Amino acid sequence: MILIDYKSRKPIYEQIIDNIKHLVVSGVLQRDDQLPSVRQLAQELAINPNTIQKAYAELERQGVIYSLKGRGSFVGSSLQELRTVQQKELLEQLAALSTDLYRLQVPQDEVYAVVQQVYEQQKEDEIHD
Repeated sequence: MILIDYKSRKPIYEQIIDNIKHLVVSGVLQRDDQLPSVRQLAQELAINPNTIQKAYAELERQGVIYSLKGRGSFVGSSLQELRTVQQKELLEQLAALSTDLYRLQVPQDEVYAVVQQVYEQQKEDEIHD
């Protein structure tokens, strides 16, 4: 369910956040599905429960999950809501990258070619999955 890359420079709690968001966006987790308890997930991943708690707190702050006292944490965002937020964030990152590429005088057609190649590869990968 949740995979942690211990060699990554990205903090573990951020990897947990990304994993849970991915599970929602991919439809594995639906609105109001219960998440594993902090203790249970900490045992499964063999990490400190405080790390899980930090990730859950941030997900709750972002509105991705909600908690019910004594019952646990649940998915709060629908698939479409989370996709919309992620799309906006990624498009903002693309705009920043595009600005940097422009400043480095990378030709526009090269940028388009890279994006097109990625899209075509993703489509091909979906066909073979």
